[in-house]
Amino acid sequence: MRDTTKHQGLRNQLANVLSGKGITDEKVLNAVRKIPRHLFIDSSFEDHAYQDKAFPIAADQTISHPYTVAFQSQVLEVKEGDKVLEIGTGSGYQTAVLLELRAEVYTIERQHELFKRTSLFLPKIGYRPKKFIFGDGYKGLPEQAPFDKIIVTAGAPFIPNPLLSQLKIGGKLLIPVGNKTQIMTLLLRKSAKEFEKHELGDFKFVPMLKKRN
Repeated sequence: MRDTTKHQGLRNQLANVLSGKGITDEKVLNAVRKIPRHLFIDSSFEDHAYQDKAFPIAADQTISHPYTVAFQSQVLEVKEGDKVLEIGTGSGYQTAVLLELRAEVYTIERQHELFKRTSLFLPKIGYRPKKFIFGDGYKGLPEQAPFDKIIVTAGAPFIPNPLLSQLKIGGKLLIPVGNKTQIMTLLLRKSAKEFEKHELGDFKFVPMLKKRN
């Protein structure tokens, strides 16, 4: 669990790369500068941890490209105290970014191996979501709704209705929609029944699955 000045220098370089790719939110860039991403991946990949690449983690999942994490975080415009539901905890890196942005984070993971690993790991390095949930992201978390922001970090074949219903009026849902590649889709809740939809380009995520294991 070492974090050295060399790692810090590599994080600063990564933040500069993301800035060059269009990430302008200084709070998001500061989170990238602060979070020790090399601790979230297998040590055999450590030398590459601060490149803008995705890497395999447990349960056939991946840790997303830093650009993807930064892009989603920037689009959501997370404010201090926002109640955020994250679908797909994964390695916990996006969770850590949301916590650095001072959100109140509820995070759901449906891969039991990842859920166990990440729910033990994140508190060890100082990141404590409001709640870790092992469950089906398609159902959201109705008992804690409504949410200011909902972020989905896996590719969904469609937009789950329960997530739309759990969003506050004025809230934002950000979800990659599609099968092989996904269109990053932002939905703004304008009223009880009205949503404004924006499509923000193609991305590639692992699929969002219903079944628990």
